[in-house]
Amino acid sequence: MNEIQIPEVGLVLLVGVSGSGKSHFAAKHFGEFEVLSSDYFRGLVGNDVNDQSVTPAAFEALNFVATKRLEAGLLTVVDATNVQSAAREKLVEVARAQDMLISAIVLDVPVKLCLERNEGRGDRAIAPAVIDRQHRQLRKSLRGMRREGFARVHVLSTAEEIESAVVHRHKLLNDFRDQHGPFDVIGDVHGCLDELLLLLETLGYEVARDEQGRAVDAAHPQGRRVIFVGDLVDRGPDSAGVLRLAMGMVGNGHALCVPGNHEDKLVRALRGRKVALTHGLGATMDQLAGQEEGFGRKVADFCDELVSHLVLDEGKLVIAHAGLIQQYHGRASRRVRAFALYGQVTGEVDEYGLPVRYPWANEYRGDAAVLYGHTAVTEVAWINNTACLDTGCVFGGALSAMRYPEREVVQVQALKQYCEPGRPLESPRGPEREPGVLSMKDVSGAQFLKAEGLGTVKINEAQAAGALETMSRFAIDPRWLCYLPPTMSPAESSTQPGYLEHPQEAFEYYKRQGVTQLVCEEKHMGSRAVMLLSRNPDRFDAPEGWLGALHTRTGRQFLAAEHEHRVLQQAHEAVERAGLWDELDSDWVLLDGELMPWSLKAESLIKDTYASMAASAIAATDASVAVLEQAANSGIDVEGLLSRTRTRHTNAKAFRESYRRYVGSDNELRFAAFQVLAAEGQSFETRDHGWHLEISDRLAAAGPELFATTRNLSVDLNQDADIDAAVRWWEEMTAAGSEGMVVKPWQNLTRAKRGLVQPGIKVRGREYLRLIYGPDYLEDGNLERLRQRATDRKRNRALQEYILGLESLRLTASGAPMWKIHQMVFGVLALESEPLDPRL
Repeated sequence: MNEIQIPEVGLVLLVGVSGSGKSHFAAKHFGEFEVLSSDYFRGLVGNDVNDQSVTPAAFEALNFVATKRLEAGLLTVVDATNVQSAAREKLVEVARAQDMLISAIVLDVPVKLCLERNEGRGDRAIAPAVIDRQHRQLRKSLRGMRREGFARVHVLSTAEEIESAVVHRHKLLNDFRDQHGPFDVIGDVHGCLDELLLLLETLGYEVARDEQGRAVDAAHPQGRRVIFVGDLVDRGPDSAGVLRLAMGMVGNGHALCVPGNHEDKLVRALRGRKVALTHGLGATMDQLAGQEEGFGRKVADFCDELVSHLVLDEGKLVIAHAGLIQQYHGRASRRVRAFALYGQVTGEVDEYGLPVRYPWANEYRGDAAVLYGHTAVTEVAWINNTACLDTGCVFGGALSAMRYPEREVVQVQALKQYCEPGRPLESPRGPEREPGVLSMKDVSGAQFLKAEGLGTVKINEAQAAGALETMSRFAIDPRWLCYLPPTMSPAESSTQPGYLEHPQEAFEYYKRQGVTQLVCEEKHMGSRAVMLLSRNPDRFDAPEGWLGALHTRTGRQFLAAEHEHRVLQQAHEAVERAGLWDELDSDWVLLDGELMPWSLKAESLIKDTYASMAASAIAATDASVAVLEQAANSGIDVEGLLSRTRTRHTNAKAFRESYRRYVGSDNELRFAAFQVLAAEGQSFETRDHGWHLEISDRLAAAGPELFATTRNLSVDLNQDADIDAAVRWWEEMTAAGSEGMVVKPWQNLTRAKRGLVQPGIKVRGREYLRLIYGPDYLEDGNLERLRQRATDRKRNRALQEYILGLESLRLTASGAPMWKIHQMVFGVLALESEPLDPRL
């Protein structure tokens, strides 16, 4: 039996001449989708597996699929002749690009056997001269295959060897996903044995010593294990003692360890390679020379066998000496090892003559926690789910450990300073930054904005660029721009006759999410607005006499300064009379609502677009009806055209009535505050809508000259009577000219199995939708076409903006630096800059 060992993930090339049995071997040992056959890809791109003219296109497609499989971490087997090094070269490049191990299984059977098998292939037979040439090419390249980058080359030389072969898949050396801890991850020790022993004692480990009193092991009574992040040696007083203890703990199963750059250099020195004895290596070599015979060889073997990084706890934890970007997790290549040991440098040198390290952790957005060392810092801090544990013990700082999964930091202070650092230790958070200072780095280029407990939203470079002009030219002062409301998700297209939107589709969405308690709120005929009221201008770094801000959903000022001041004064008085300041125990409050009438914001749109279009449409269809009626009276058959023109005339007048409902004067200004967003120390997304609407009613009662109530209706989707009542209510409102309603989960912020549930779905009335889709949108052909509208992207964007909005509210309530809040607000505007169907 021939045992063939291959990694669970990676690239495997089957190598052999035509007729050697590669396809049979592949079908026997690998899964259907794991094998990529060159013949099959010829068929895909050329409809003929024997058509050699399409071979370049077939391999282009095969390489693409291989890349995608390797990106996904899947074993990929290529069934092709692969007898020439040039043919293998591109596939080797594909695997290297994905940092995957490459194996080859060579079927080097006698050419006579291949020729015999070829004769029985019928119309798929290949010219004997081709097989003979392939065999010569294989023999020529076989000896040098290992130098091409293959981790293993397995050669099977007879039919019997091929038939008896057994393929075993093994985990990668860095795959510790089945080990869940608990762990105590210890930062760079650098020969500080006394501090290491103190830290282990603090962590609860019991140290074992040999006859000479040397520490040789440490075990935890509760089964916890240590993970060393590397750089055990150099600079400190007892690198040999640290190694003895670490090697004993690893050997007895009480610890794991990854290599640091200092271990990498130490191995080369111990193996007799020429290296500079700098950065403490000379002292370490002297210390090892003073140990018992053979100890240095054991150290070299131990350090040389350490794996570049470890992936643990189902992939939730990654340990690497210098850290590791997400795409390298669980991969195996020289560049992965180099990054894990040495990190990433910019190519520049700082004022101390040391390389400038690239801050990879600032861009990390992986789900796995990455714990590392390498660069000494002043404190352990979480940066994007990564933490550096090297707190400079050897430089007089501390030796740190991170308890996992608890994420608790345990430290012991250095007993003395053993070495002068090459550069001053810095905070992992970077240089101190003024909380009110904004930076272009916060809002330019690709951004990954993380909302605690809600997820991460990616802002691409184009979206950020699109938002910069709006934010810089039109938005209000960023100190007062704490929140932008999300776009509202539309209902799916209705199947009800004569309707594009209907409440039934909104109800069905929530029912699918397992949400049955809803509230339907009147959709006011106004513009979405955010009102910030503050009795303490200093809280928002505002001038004396400042009362707050009133802005649109894209951050623009609604009213002229004097008018805004009067409105905010009215709002302050109403909040005072309603007792809201005391109830919220805050000197500021942020309200979400609708500002009416709509013409305050959209006057030019109504006058220049809607009114002119309606006037011209009514005049044109009126004249056309008159002409067609004369023609009909003269006996000309124009009945069909006349009927259609009358319908268009009626639709144009209905369009005019739709926009006229939104026209009002400044004296009629009203604000419907349907949600209390945040106040000092608290945001209110977890308060049910009953609480929010009750406050809205109190504000309307306390300040009727400004605040308006929001009519609403509770719905239990388990009760058909509730559903019927809600539909009737919507029909009556929209028939009377209302815009429609918004359907929301009663509990407000709601999660389902697949994540957050839409915070609201708008269901607009038939007549209002004329403004959106045109006067004739309800005609049969038009309506059927419009029903094909795609709402998925709009809904996804609505949830992304909702997530960023909630985070901005939480940050504002907690008094976070302005730049952090601004990042989230900017993110909402950036998402809005991406073009979607504006009618949705």
